This record gives sequence, structure tokens and C-alpha cells, in this order.
Amino acid sequence: MSVGYRTVEVDGLRVFYREAGPVDAPTLLLLHGFPSSSRMWEPLLSRLGDAFHLVAPDYPGFGHSDAPADFGYTFDRLAEVVGRFTEVLGLDRYTLVVQDYGGPVGFRLAVAHPERVRAIVVQNAVAHEDGLGPLWETRKAFWADRAAHEAALRENFFSPAATRLRHVGHSPHVEAYDPDLWTDEQAFLDRPGQRDIQTDLFYDYRTNVASYPAWQEWLRAHRPALQVLWGRYDPSFQQAEAEAYRRDVPDAEVHVLEAGHFPLDERPDEIAGLMRRFLTSD
Repeated sequence: MSVGYRTVEVDGLRVFYREAGPVDAPTLLLLHGFPSSSRMWEPLLSRLGDAFHLVAPDYPGFGHSDAPADFGYTFDRLAEVVGRFTEVLGLDRYTLVVQDYGGPVGFRLAVAHPERVRAIVVQNAVAHEDGLGPLWETRKAFWADRAAHEAALRENFFSPAATRLRHVGHSPHVEAYDPDLWTDEQAFLDRPGQRDIQTDLFYDYRTNVASYPAWQEWLRAHRPALQVLWGRYDPSFQQAEAEAYRRDVPDAEVHVLEAGHFPLDERPDEIAGLMRRFLTSD
């Protein structure tokens, strides 16, 4: 399955995206996490492009999209640009496939335009405080007093060890991970201006936590077709979050996988198979 690597202008910003599959097939809008980009979805582009139209944008400040210093990096702004991106491409109905930061972006899109959401597939993205483990205590301290905690956050947040840990987590199968995954991401993080961009955006992450009750209410009200694919070895997000989604959507399909924060790193064939069955079932 061939993949197209394209760029489109969205309100003055050049937004890079990957695209695969026939344009008249059901669309999957793939929203990536931190510190990755649309590249994390390559395993699905090659496995599901026969039956689906897959579109994976890079957010402003990530991957190959523009990263202007004066953009104002918040999750509201990222969601605004991605929403306009879907309109520019004429995507008026899609399944949201979200991982990590893709969750906050995707839930904002869903709340703004529920009529566009056909289904949701969650991969290690949080919408309940159940998912925030011990690592988040220091991060909450940063939100409470940015000036006092920013230096410590930067020292840890952007280190090569932290970038590797996001992938490998606590997995006993370290040999299954391609080290290019985190060395490539580290190269992006080390670009000029990136640490300022990502620090500003992570400071705004506190608005996601504040929005959890509203997202849960949206899930309960709309009861979308929902699949949760959760990597059990995630060092940051707790496994309890996978089952928390059932409180809002009782018939959600939940699978806990032998994988870490980026489940596609280890289980691409399994995930593609689960998604295909879920998205084609009556």
C-alpha cells in the first residue's frame, strides 16, 4: 500500500500529513502523541490502507509541520488547526484514532462537532484521572508553580533517557523496540525552539485534566462506538484508565496489550487486526 507525504496550507500554516487508502473509503483521522508525529502511524497506513482512508497530520510544532515561535501553543489551538485541516481536506465524517496528546486534540474535535465522529479508537490516551500515575505528581507541581519547577521539568522531560522510556516503558521485551524510534524523536526535540514550544504546550496540559469531566459527559451522552487498545507497560499512564472508559461507554471494547506507551511499537499486526474487526463489524 503506497503512502502519500503531503503538505497543505491551513490558515497560513503549512501542515504536513501522511495519507493512504482510497479517498472514498471510511476515513480514519490519526492523531499522534508526544514527542512523536504522524510517523508513529506508519504501521497502520501499510496494514489498513486497503480498506480505509487514513489521514495522519503533524500538529503545528511537531514533525514536518510549521513551528512558528509566535503560534501560542495550547491544546485549544492545536485542535483548532486540526479541525480546520479536516475542513480543508473535506473530511466531514471520520473515526478518531488517538494516542497520548491525540486524546486531548481528538476530544476537543468530538465536543465541537459530534456529528463528524463515526467511532473512536483510543491508544494510551487519558480522559480520566485514573490514568495519571505517580509520575504526574511532579508535573502537577509544574502546573501549580511554573517558575519554581520549569528547570527541573525541562531537565527530565527532554532527556534522551526520558524519550527512550516513553517507548520502552517497563516492557520485558526490550529487544522488540527499534532504537530509531526514540533517536529520531530526540532529534526533533533537539531542534532550535522545540523545548520552548513543548514546555508551553505541556504547561497547558493542565487544561486537559480540567476538561476530563466534560469529555466523560460527552462520552456518556453520545455513546460512540469505542475501542480502547492499551499498552500495559506504559510508564506514565495507568492501566486502570483502560477500564475507566467503560464507566462512560459500558459496551466499549477494551483490550490490554503486551506493549508500552506506543502500542504500535510492539503489536502492529495485532492492533491492525483488532481495529479492522471493530471498524467493519455491524
